[in-house]
Amino acid sequence: MSKIGIYYGSTTGNTQDVADAIAKKLGVEKADLHDVAKAKADYSAYDVVLFGTSTMGLGDLQDDWEYYIDKVKGADLAGKKVALFGCGDSSSYSDTFCDGVGKVYDVVKDKGCRLIGKVSADGYTYDSSEAYVDGQFVGLLIDNDNEPDLTDERISAWVEELKKEI
Repeated sequence: MSKIGIYYGSTTGNTQDVADAIAKKLGVEKADLHDVAKAKADYSAYDVVLFGTSTMGLGDLQDDWEYYIDKVKGADLAGKKVALFGCGDSSSYSDTFCDGVGKVYDVVKDKGCRLIGKVSADGYTYDSSEAYVDGQFVGLLIDNDNEPDLTDERISAWVEELKKEI
């Protein structure tokens, strides 16, 4: 199997929990799970890179990602497979649901990588999302606050699809 690195930013712990669950289901070692608050943007050790962020306020990137995104802009992702995931609130912030994931997508989409892990919007309730592109989500979106009962099911289904694409 390909070498996988997971990079996440988390303020409330939800995105870290999702990153941990994904890592466990993919068999990713703890050493390959990186908090962007402390991470470098050297992805040379990985064939596959997963980026995870929560969305804060009215569609903003998670605080640590505000600084880390510039590192990603300057990083070499050519030839890598990249998958995105994130957390948001589809009820209170239904018009900016997981916009942070869309912001990361906007940075990585033209970096020579192959984006994997897109997800159908079927079963999601929201009004608008920057992570919705060309009729689907650019990655796995989770709402732990309003739909915690769907979290594990969505993660499991996404990981199974990722395994096919890796």
